[in-house]
Amino acid sequence: MAANPIQLSGLARRLVEDKLLEENIARDAAEEAIKTRVPFVTHLVQNNLANAKDIANAAAEEFGTPILDLSALDPEAIPKDLVDEKLIRVNHAIPIFHRGNRLFVAVSDPTNRKGLDEIKFQTGISTEEVLVEENKLTAFITSYLESQEGGGLGDLGDDDVDLDLESVDDEGGGKEDEDAGNPMDDTPVVRFINKMLMDAIRAGSSDLHFEPFEKSYRVRFRTDGVLHEVSKPPVNLAPRISARLKVMSQMDISERRLPQDGRIKLKISKSKSIDFRVNTLPVLFGETVVLRILDPSSAKMGIDALGYEEDQKALYLEALNKPQGMFLVTGPTGSGKTVSLYTGINILNTPELNISTAEDPVEINLDGINQCPINAKVGLDFGEALRSFLRQDPDIIMVGEIRDIETANIAIKAAQTGHMVMSTLHTNSAPETLTRLRNMGVPAFNLATSVNLIVAQRLARRLCACKEKMDIPKAALIEKGFSEEEVDAGLEIYGPVGCDKCSSGYKGRVGIYEVVKITPEIAKIIMEDGNSIEIAAVCATQGYKTIYQSALVKVKNGLTSLEEIDRVSSGH
Repeated sequence: MAANPIQLSGLARRLVEDKLLEENIARDAAEEAIKTRVPFVTHLVQNNLANAKDIANAAAEEFGTPILDLSALDPEAIPKDLVDEKLIRVNHAIPIFHRGNRLFVAVSDPTNRKGLDEIKFQTGISTEEVLVEENKLTAFITSYLESQEGGGLGDLGDDDVDLDLESVDDEGGGKEDEDAGNPMDDTPVVRFINKMLMDAIRAGSSDLHFEPFEKSYRVRFRTDGVLHEVSKPPVNLAPRISARLKVMSQMDISERRLPQDGRIKLKISKSKSIDFRVNTLPVLFGETVVLRILDPSSAKMGIDALGYEEDQKALYLEALNKPQGMFLVTGPTGSGKTVSLYTGINILNTPELNISTAEDPVEINLDGINQCPINAKVGLDFGEALRSFLRQDPDIIMVGEIRDIETANIAIKAAQTGHMVMSTLHTNSAPETLTRLRNMGVPAFNLATSVNLIVAQRLARRLCACKEKMDIPKAALIEKGFSEEEVDAGLEIYGPVGCDKCSSGYKGRVGIYEVVKITPEIAKIIMEDGNSIEIAAVCATQGYKTIYQSALVKVKNGLTSLEEIDRVSSGH
């Protein structure tokens, strides 16, 4: 029997012994941490494999290291300029006290002797480790380094924006062209927009909407999938706000009759920047401008952070490891399809594979991937990009979306000739995806022999820690789809409460999935031109959960509420 190449360290072994981590998960995590050059503890916390507090307690007992609550420490009191920024980032450790000839260094992994030795070498002071929780250490280091850098938009506070309604109204008496003509000099508007962008980033929002109406102007953020109003600037500022956003996005500010697309790269500190995808649309009283926040870290979360059940995760990874065939992700706009595809591409991204993507537009830059932005103006559509990919010796092809029969046929041809093809569609479920492709005109035989896996998904808001247990009658729970056995076994259902750390009782989102592998039985239904209802019936007999059934599992596990799954999914 071959020995496992990854030997569990003292901390990993302790986590397994304390039943905080399963042994196979610990080994996989250790291997992935080495591969991605991320500290083991950081990998565990980032991928929600273990609780940061539990890890710290286990490490303290294993190594006899004292624990400190970083949230009780004043960042201003820590020693400055002893260790350079690169050393802090690389070693994920930061000096917090200097007492005599001892320097106390905060670490989340007490086995990080290399980091302590490098800090000791640079400072010439003996180091002593202090154990802290990983998530608090990451936040503390980020906050400290950004405060040291200064000069970015991250320092913009509420008091830095002055949109005095009366003074602005007095300025706004000129013609619209004059108002919009000099957006760079319009300091109140510039500062207002900067603040809106920073507020959206801090709130974890995915989109910003700037919307003019006849007698009002509205700014809304989409946070955890739900839009809410955050500001109502004076309506006469509409031309100035849209002009400023167009300048930042490198658009033509004189063109107000046609939609435009652009991109903003917002540098919020020396080491961190955020990208926005921007679209303008002419409306009755001006232009609406919608910005999508593109978070590069979302593409590197790892499959464990996405919320797949274990059986669904196994099917996902099995399909990824096939040398050819189609891997389809489907769902409405904003359901996380791109993140699901990027996660798979990151898993496959090795020097041995040639990966090409055609996207409209390219949302997140991925190192090692050939990403081709679609440009309809010059004739570069998905079909044309796919044809070119096939002459570029590809192993894996990602198509942003299958929109027409031409793209579908080329993608299926590629999947049948030795390539892995990954793409998205806008349908509601896995069975409907197959019938949608048939309705496009894809021959049944090609469909049945090329598609390996279909993932249909939604994003539901995750309950905050302030959640409370709900008292729901047994009959109502059974009507919702739970079995009598589950209810009788003491099923606990939680609902939102609301606190100062969340929005209406929710914080963050969790994925809900329907994962269907195309088996010979399903392929037979496709070949016989069966409809989505017949395909769904076969999926049910083979144990594949629908989106609603998967959502009930999330409710059972206390991750979300019944109201939320009713909002994002429908039907039993």
